[in-house]
Amino acid sequence: MTTTASQSTDHATTREQPPDTGDRHKLTALGGLAALSLDAMASVAYGPESIVLVLAAAGAHGLGYTLPVTLAIAALLAVLVASYRQVIAAFPNGGGSYAVARTHLGRRTSLVAAASLILDYVLNVAVSVTAGVAALTSAFPALYGDRLWLCLAVLVVVTAVNLRGIAESARVFMVPTIVFVGSILALIVVGLFRDHPASTVTAVGHSSVVAANATTVGALLLLKAFSAGCSALTGVEAIANAVPTFRTPRVKRAQRTEVALGALLGIMLIGLSVLIGRFHLQPVEGVTVLAQLADASLGHNWAFYVVQFATMILLALAANTSFGGLPVLMALLARDNHLPHVFALKADRQVHRHGVLALAAVSAALLVFSGGDTNTIVPLFAIGVFVGFTICQVGMVIHWRAERSSGWAAKAALNAFGAVLTGVAAVIVTATKFTEGAWIIVVALPLLVLLFERIHRAYTRIGETLGLGRVPEPPRRDRSLVIVPVSTLSRLTSEALTAASSLGDEVMAVTVTAPDPEDQAHTESLRRDWDLWNPGVPLVELPCPRRALGRPVTQLIRDLTAERPGTRITVMIPEVEPAHLWQRLLQNQRGAVLAHAVRRDTDAVICRLRFRLG
Repeated sequence: MTTTASQSTDHATTREQPPDTGDRHKLTALGGLAALSLDAMASVAYGPESIVLVLAAAGAHGLGYTLPVTLAIAALLAVLVASYRQVIAAFPNGGGSYAVARTHLGRRTSLVAAASLILDYVLNVAVSVTAGVAALTSAFPALYGDRLWLCLAVLVVVTAVNLRGIAESARVFMVPTIVFVGSILALIVVGLFRDHPASTVTAVGHSSVVAANATTVGALLLLKAFSAGCSALTGVEAIANAVPTFRTPRVKRAQRTEVALGALLGIMLIGLSVLIGRFHLQPVEGVTVLAQLADASLGHNWAFYVVQFATMILLALAANTSFGGLPVLMALLARDNHLPHVFALKADRQVHRHGVLALAAVSAALLVFSGGDTNTIVPLFAIGVFVGFTICQVGMVIHWRAERSSGWAAKAALNAFGAVLTGVAAVIVTATKFTEGAWIIVVALPLLVLLFERIHRAYTRIGETLGLGRVPEPPRRDRSLVIVPVSTLSRLTSEALTAASSLGDEVMAVTVTAPDPEDQAHTESLRRDWDLWNPGVPLVELPCPRRALGRPVTQLIRDLTAERPGTRITVMIPEVEPAHLWQRLLQNQRGAVLAHAVRRDTDAVICRLRFRLG
């Protein structure tokens, strides 16, 4: 029924395929950076802040550990980039940690990885949109009461752009990405040449959140800061998940994009942490650390507002990373029979439309549930991606041990080290955020895995019933009977009987009659006209006191099936195809009602004949 991930990820299949006609709708390396890295790029707005908020519990002395913690995160980032670069080469059909686990850790573990990625992608959409709208409502407080509607409006825009194709979304989001990255790099460069802050206007009047009764800087506090700062690593896996969306040579383009993302993200994280220590910034209520850094480095002028505006836009659009990666992952799950096969279909612009729409629908429900409040969703964020990171790293260790290529031991050691780091981060974040909502992820993960298993079992039963993989019996010709429902004489009736005579050995026209005088008069008129027309097809009247349309026809089909075993019965339903879409409102939908009844209650073949107007 489908191609397994293990078959599609063999090294023999890593050769690039020739460009296809849809290649122009796929991503270049720069386009991939714009379309698939917004989540990771935007994380610099809250990654460093997450670190200092934890270290603030140890007072000013604790904040001095911001740079060491950031360097540890940057080291983990380097490990992840190197790992996912290898994942891209080994699994060019995408899927990231799901594909790795599917091949090396077994089906059940791969489903855990897939479930964690799905949760991360959905939560990323909600967090990104709410954070972007929060930045907007901070600048314009009058909009705060409408934040939910603003969130839904942003979601509709991002969804509409992605329905036009991922290449289109990359072009739309390229300018905001360039402006944001350029402004952050400019902030860092200018700040490194300053001996003291250019301005502290943004922090004036805001109370510090640094603890008055400082705790000691222990290993647990540093681990909490490390795991909190690892939220900046969300989105690193998106490129490996969406390799098929790149133009050929897709592996090389995706690898270049992964390295560029890692380099830019590492430079920005380390640079911002250096400036935090250089300017001795402390977290304050109501003002982000990034805003304080922009104020201190660039001054409270137009450049400050450029940084803020670019951050707001990129946070809102960072949801695009999910729209680029999740539909591809859902397509792989569908091909492995763990999701409905409709998610594997592609539209004309090489976009998995059903995956995009499903992500938008679930994200909209989550936004409504949270009321557009970022703080309601953030505790749930990043746990899923850490689980996926850990599974991917463990799978790559097994991959290197099995392959034993040049330098495999060093590569395996690197992945093992990364697995330990991300595993520790996953445990710490889950434990510290459990009562704040992380329990929902703990419950949702096994439920998603159970859903995948149920769908897989359903497809297995369907495959066994259909005899997939076995040679079927040779086809034979059965006697056929075609039933044509009619209510009046017209060109449509003639076309239907002509088509039915071409299909079947025997044709039977049927009409449903009611006991009302008006209906009886109509039936008598139809009977008289039928005899005069004499089409060579008998007209069978089906009396029904309740004016039901489907029940008399389905009862006739059941009776004929019992009387004529071995006869194939087809119901030919003639319908008018209007010339204009709005004219569909004028139709009585009798054909749809009858088709539904026949499909539900009988095994007859349904044939709907379209008669086009105009």
